[in-house]
Amino acid sequence: MMRDPESITVNDDARLIPVWSIVVAVAAFVLVEYYFWVVLPVGRQHHPPLGFAVYFNLSWGLLASLYFLMVGYVSKDAPRRAMSSRFWILICFVMPGGIGAVLYFLLRQPLISRCPACSTFVQSDFHFCPSCDYQLTASCGTCFRTVRATDQFCTCCGHELSADHMPARLRVMAD
Repeated sequence: MMRDPESITVNDDARLIPVWSIVVAVAAFVLVEYYFWVVLPVGRQHHPPLGFAVYFNLSWGLLASLYFLMVGYVSKDAPRRAMSSRFWILICFVMPGGIGAVLYFLLRQPLISRCPACSTFVQSDFHFCPSCDYQLTASCGTCFRTVRATDQFCTCCGHELSADHMPARLRVMAD
């Protein structure tokens, strides 16, 4: 049974980074900069060249900020894909150097939507609803790969798509 996904539409991408994550990212940037510009130089005899110091300090501040923004993104994106946000946030924190975020992007599930006919949750890459056999997207009748509704022939196998009798609602979307 598929979990009930959180409903954030694809067009609301700006909402995928929560406010708490932005606040923590700004605080992390400020703290890293404070540490490198104020705390660290106090006991040092040798100071690096100014250009190197600016580059190094800003880079570490931006990396710390990006880390918290990524954790915030994962916390909002995982529920849209019927995945456990707590598990993936934990993975992002436990795995060093952003490896957890890379794993999230490699292993995340497709977006979840509802079947227009029976309201069952279906993955966005499904061609047919598994509950009611409603055709969700245009696909080739021979190799079953996704095609555009405007295509005359399948780009993978060359099958003539007009022979498949695509449902009228998919043809209307092409016009």
